[in-house]
Amino acid sequence: MLHRLRRAEGQIRAVQRMIEEGEDCLKVSQQFMAVRKALDSTYLRMTMCLMEQEFGTCISEDPAERERMRSWLKDMESLLAGVG
Repeated sequence: MLHRLRRAEGQIRAVQRMIEEGEDCLKVSQQFMAVRKALDSTYLRMTMCLMEQEFGTCISEDPAERERMRSWLKDMESLLAGVG
C-alpha cells in the first residue's frame, strides 16, 4: 500500500513540475489521469482490505465458509475495479 502511495506522490510531484515549467495542458492532463488511476486503485485495495477484516470477524470459523467469503471478496474487487 505504501509503495503505491509513494508512486502516486512521485506522479503528483511530476505534475507540479510540469505546471511550473509551463508544460502543454494535454500532457499535464494525461499525467493527472495516471495519478487518478493510481489513487483509485490504491483506494480500492484499501476498501477491500477493510471489507475482508470486517467480514472476517463476522463469519464462522469454518474454513470452507472463510474460503467462500475470500472468493466473494475477490469477485467484488474485480467488479469494482471495472467501474472506475
